[in-house]
Amino acid sequence: MATAKVGRVKLGSQGLEVSAQGLGCMGMSAFYGPPKPESDMIALIHHAIDSGITLLDTSDVYGPHTNEILLGKALKDGVRERVELATKFGIDYTDGKRDIRGDPAYVRAACEGSLKRLGVDCIDLYYQHRIDTKVPIEVTIGELKKLVEEGKVKYIGLSEASASTIRRAHAVHPISAVQLEWSLWSRDVEAEIIPTCRFQPENMEHNQRLYDRVNEIAAKKGCTPSQLALAWVHNQGDDVCPIPGTTKIENFNQNVGALSIKLTPEEMSELESIAKADSVKGDRYGGVLVTHDESETPPLSSWKP
Repeated sequence: MATAKVGRVKLGSQGLEVSAQGLGCMGMSAFYGPPKPESDMIALIHHAIDSGITLLDTSDVYGPHTNEILLGKALKDGVRERVELATKFGIDYTDGKRDIRGDPAYVRAACEGSLKRLGVDCIDLYYQHRIDTKVPIEVTIGELKKLVEEGKVKYIGLSEASASTIRRAHAVHPISAVQLEWSLWSRDVEAEIIPTCRFQPENMEHNQRLYDRVNEIAAKKGCTPSQLALAWVHNQGDDVCPIPGTTKIENFNQNVGALSIKLTPEEMSELESIAKADSVKGDRYGGVLVTHDESETPPLSSWKP
């Protein structure tokens, strides 16, 4: 497949513009086996940028902290000016225990820590990684708004937030991006949010049948199933930017290749009929992490600083 041209998309109403596909950097440092060789990952990041991918996605919890440090090294020598840098806060592993935090003091401390590890003066897109259901979202966004006013953050985003939480947050300060898992295998977000580990052993046989049908369509299109699934996300609209993660240049090149796959309305419908929201079995995170379904926060009137 010929090298795909990477276009640009606008996110939100505040001027944020990013590459049509991003690079998820989590697996370079955490969760998928041991951390990968630093020099190889920096080479991958630079290859992505040279290919036209400018949105780099990380979080302070990846490692923790080591993924941000890796990106900081990759962004030296003028590379920083070529990218849109996104990172996240909100999952605290102090003393080895996981806690979700969105209180103002934590928000500010987390931002300062990320700025230092990344070696930058400003974060382009700063997400609340998970919603603290103990703190009114207006309080958390209020502190993020101050960071924007201070020039430490350009744009604010939310991750795994419900529709009502997004609306409440947006009333305090415009939300430029919402990060969720949205794919052929995870379509529950379509019911409400878009308009306003699926393969555990007990689910494998059922989901494998769905995958086989997707594989048949991919063969007809002359692409891989993963490229087809990624193309499906790209075809959802001009304000959608997938951020697939990888640790290998050959896989990255395949991901970018998905940009050149055009799907007809009939093909989109066929894919969606195969992987309907209620036909895929298994939870995304197996109950380990909260999702947008569990992100409601108390009313602002209840907050006592």
